[in-house]
Amino acid sequence: MIKTKNDREKIMITEKIQNALNDQLNKEMFSAYLYLSMAAYFEKNNLSGMANWMRLQSIEEHEHAMKFYDFIIKVGGVVKLAAIEEPQSEWESAQKVFEDALGHEQFISNSINKLTDLAIAESDHATKTFLHWFVEEQVEEEANVQQIVDNFKLLGNDRSGLFLMDRELGARTLSAQSAE
Repeated sequence: MIKTKNDREKIMITEKIQNALNDQLNKEMFSAYLYLSMAAYFEKNNLSGMANWMRLQSIEEHEHAMKFYDFIIKVGGVVKLAAIEEPQSEWESAQKVFEDALGHEQFISNSINKLTDLAIAESDHATKTFLHWFVEEQVEEEANVQQIVDNFKLLGNDRSGLFLMDRELGARTLSAQSAE
């Protein structure tokens, strides 16, 4: 067992779980960076509502990364931050940005599922319980972005529809959970 400064025992995680959690922390940090890049693309293209939506998504992804950071420390692990890959910065359309965001959320869902499988295989009940929130969160994340992608498909090339969609997405605010 790892001892804290107060000489209290802490839960120990395996190196395999610790590495996987740190890998996921890095993926969540990349997510924040990617969504910020998407926000910048929208700002450049005068779609401030969509930029707002992506900025808030970036904040939310950073909060997800910090949940991993805090959990690793809480269970006596060591946080190992890795370099964050440069995200894409140009897209062919607003719709393509959201299609890429959906693909990224599906990638993150798959990663969380694999991490949960590892926690189960390692009989790490604390990590499995911790990850349950992320499994549910990813269902919501994918559904939200899928709805936006579906709305783009309904719009087709309607520029006034794009204007209204930009306005609607600009109304997004931080959730009560994010504001805490």
